[in-house]
Amino acid sequence: MARRGLWRDVLGALPILGILAAVYLLPTDTSLSEVRRVGALHVCLPPQAPPFVTGDAKAPGIDIEILQMLSADLGLALARTEEPAMARDFNPRAWHVTRAACEVLAGGIVASPMTRGFLETSPPYAETGWAVITTNAKEIDWQQLHGRKLGVFVPPSGLDRIALASRLRAEEIEVSILAGADGLAAGLREGRFDAAVTERLAADAIAARAHWAVQWLPGDLPRYPVAFGLWKGDLTLKRALGAALEQHLRDGTVAAIRARYLGSSS
Repeated sequence: MARRGLWRDVLGALPILGILAAVYLLPTDTSLSEVRRVGALHVCLPPQAPPFVTGDAKAPGIDIEILQMLSADLGLALARTEEPAMARDFNPRAWHVTRAACEVLAGGIVASPMTRGFLETSPPYAETGWAVITTNAKEIDWQQLHGRKLGVFVPPSGLDRIALASRLRAEEIEVSILAGADGLAAGLREGRFDAAVTERLAADAIAARAHWAVQWLPGDLPRYPVAFGLWKGDLTLKRALGAALEQHLRDGTVAAIRARYLGSSS
């Protein structure tokens, strides 16, 4: 009896021992040592996605400035690779970006469940969702939006477009779809619509330049963290970048970068 019990215990432990053995046989994660060997942190991003990536050498964008700072912390140069598909589609799988091109993805990465199904993400440095811009500071609610004319710019950021469209339809809002942030700002300035809706950080950047007001779009629409994307399994690089980013979140450096693009509203 005792011998049968012993064999039963041994057989029961075999699956656990097998899992532990498999863990030890996994290849060592060399993601951090590899970028240090090369001396550069490669980042894939859209050519332009204000305020994250602007194309302006003097004010290159929030993501560029943060990544320049994090790269310097790790003793690395920052090498940029423009991927136009990132400016056209919100689905990371449609960007056709590979490990061979970059270690980090940037440009206003929304850490949604879809994104996290494909990528690891850094600690967030901001929160986003749908926001409304008005040319005055008066608070608005859905009753005030009912039946009004709104300009809407939907960037390829991964926010919930279906929820936004459903809510605007329910309020019988007359929507003008704009192709970019500049058109949105021009429409507001010229009085072609009563308010404008877009992604929160883009809204803050538009409003900061024109001294307009921004608030979260009234209602229960979802909000998401904004972060940097990394490849699954690159744990040593993720930890190093995450630690550096969290340090700069604590010391106010990230907040200062954001304020230069977004004013004090975000």
